[in-house]
Amino acid sequence: MKETFYERIGEAVCRERLTNGLEVCVVPKPGYAKKYAFFSTRYGGMDTRFCLDGQWLNTPAGIAHYLEHKMFDTREGNALQELAKNGAEPNAFTSNAMTAYYFDSTEHFEENLRILLSFVSIPYFTDESVAKEQGIIGQEIRMIEDNPDWQIYTRMLRAMYHRHAARTSIAGTVESIAEITADTLYDCHKAFYTPANMILTVVGDVDPVHVIDLANRVLPKLSGPIIERDYGTEPETVAEKETVLEMEVSAPQFLAGFKCAPATEGDDYMRAAILGDMASDILMGESSALYQRLYEQGLINPSFGGAFEMMPGVAYLYAGGDSKDANAVTDAILREAARIAAEGVDEDYFRRIRKASFGANLRGLNSFENIAVTLTEGYFHGYDPLRFPEVFESITPEDVAAFLKTNVTAERMVLSRIVPKQ
Repeated sequence: MKETFYERIGEAVCRERLTNGLEVCVVPKPGYAKKYAFFSTRYGGMDTRFCLDGQWLNTPAGIAHYLEHKMFDTREGNALQELAKNGAEPNAFTSNAMTAYYFDSTEHFEENLRILLSFVSIPYFTDESVAKEQGIIGQEIRMIEDNPDWQIYTRMLRAMYHRHAARTSIAGTVESIAEITADTLYDCHKAFYTPANMILTVVGDVDPVHVIDLANRVLPKLSGPIIERDYGTEPETVAEKETVLEMEVSAPQFLAGFKCAPATEGDDYMRAAILGDMASDILMGESSALYQRLYEQGLINPSFGGAFEMMPGVAYLYAGGDSKDANAVTDAILREAARIAAEGVDEDYFRRIRKASFGANLRGLNSFENIAVTLTEGYFHGYDPLRFPEVFESITPEDVAAFLKTNVTAERMVLSRIVPKQ
């Protein structure tokens, strides 16, 4: 077992790679009553096309999310109920590139961990249960599709990307999930729910040796295949400049998206994520000159916000909210980005934003869940996220100006709008 102590942030992490390929991370928190376990696989909504046993499979959109729902079924009953009876609070989620199962508890932790590792690694599906779930998830999808925030975001991604799997809705569609069978679910579990494609992260007052021993006893001895995935080739250009949808909304809404150059895996991935976040805040965060001007002009309200997102093979910056004139807002964003690129970032403002962003990362270490998710994402993308202090120090005002000059341009922009139904 390798133990690393991060002196600048006061955290220690014990890591061990099991013989079956599973990465185990334990973050000791002596004296805390709560214990948190996070068991995840690098498999999400984007992973619909992959090669298994020498054959390329095209699986229905939404299958990773569907599989997450069905994994709680066991031959003995339902793992959620079993964990809850043991005093645990379990849950799960599926993102574009990850599916995770987790719980926190103050007692019976090792028994709850055994249950978690068992039901995630041993699938149990029947044609009857799969068919029943189609109705439940189909209803969820219809509710999501009635949500303007979901529509404006997913339509932005479809406008931005020609072929990349980032265009695929994590939940899928009513039509796509109707194609899912028990056999398809077993194929996806065989491909991605293998120890070498997964990581177990535990945070709390636990003995790392006991955690590793339990994982060794419960999980499969073999690592499983290394799966080749196909996300689709993607040009630098956007697929379409603008998309408009009429919905039952009281005010027009918009999202402006900027298609950024994707980062490579490893340390560059973490640096790109931090740089993108800082550039977003400097350009249009609540303390920016642009935000204040747009607010005073009545072009935006407190609903306005922006962010920078990354997934395998894609990266994009976006911002939006309610506005009576989305074009005026996007023109202002482009002009401000061009001004900063030409004149540079004010040094004092840069230091304030960097300090605030660094502080947010530091405060995140107070959350057991945030620690687990951060370590998991770092492992899946090949970097150590707890070395973020060094990355912050490496970023300069010139880096931010160069990012905005390259990425926040009219050529890279798409506009997604929702307007009141006439």
